[in-house]
Amino acid sequence: MSTWLITGCSTGLGRALAEAVLARGDNAVVTARDASSVLDLAAAHPGTALALALDVTEQAQVEEAVRRAEERFGAVDVLVNNAGYGYRAAVEEGDDADVRRLFATNFFGAVAMIKAVLPGMRARRSGAIVNVSSIGARMTPAGSGYYAATKAALEGMTGSLRKELMPLGVTAFAVEPGAFRTDFAGRSLTQSAEAIPDYAETAGRRRKEHDTVHGTQPGDPGKAAQAIITAVSSPEPPALLLLGTDAVDAFRGVLDADQASLDAWAELSTGTDIDER
Repeated sequence: MSTWLITGCSTGLGRALAEAVLARGDNAVVTARDASSVLDLAAAHPGTALALALDVTEQAQVEEAVRRAEERFGAVDVLVNNAGYGYRAAVEEGDDADVRRLFATNFFGAVAMIKAVLPGMRARRSGAIVNVSSIGARMTPAGSGYYAATKAALEGMTGSLRKELMPLGVTAFAVEPGAFRTDFAGRSLTQSAEAIPDYAETAGRRRKEHDTVHGTQPGDPGKAAQAIITAVSSPEPPALLLLGTDAVDAFRGVLDADQASLDAWAELSTGTDIDER
């Protein structure tokens, strides 16, 4: 029996994953900023679930959550950094305070959680860290520059973390979901207060008032949860797990475009080496 600590369990993928973990008999520390939103999970699984209030931007709450998880279940075997939210704005429109808050949650909150669980994982020479990113980190859509930046930062850090932890028996990998039928594009999505008319045909098309995607996304959160469990349970988890046909198709499209650009500019790129005499 493994113990999972999952952030952002009130709705969406986090909740689906918590339900799937508990259904298979594992322990789960289910967290949300408002603990009342996850109390039903603990009530349904009193022996294996612990519901906690957790704002990942509050260091004291991060440390307390890990302490209570270890006190209740002995160890945290799997950390899933799922807490996060979307923010839409053209880069010029982004409010500085909003952007700092976004990074505080989506990136630095995940870092705080990782640092809190790693001493125990290193001591046991076992564990898994799953960082939920987004296909947006690769697609970088207009209007999602700051959100994509938080996820790109998360993935870059995860890649280095994976190499650091591999000799210690601990694994780390990133998950890139496509569009899933969750509340991400609804209540959880924020945007800049300012909308500059010059960006109406680019970033402006992704503003909430023009978004028609919510409620029609192709991805099934329950199937995504099972895919994450399968990857964690694998003897060789992937460095990057894509979720959804749309994510796979988008990833391939970006790869093809990058390859074409690399080939087109290779002569100029390689011409910057020092000439050997």
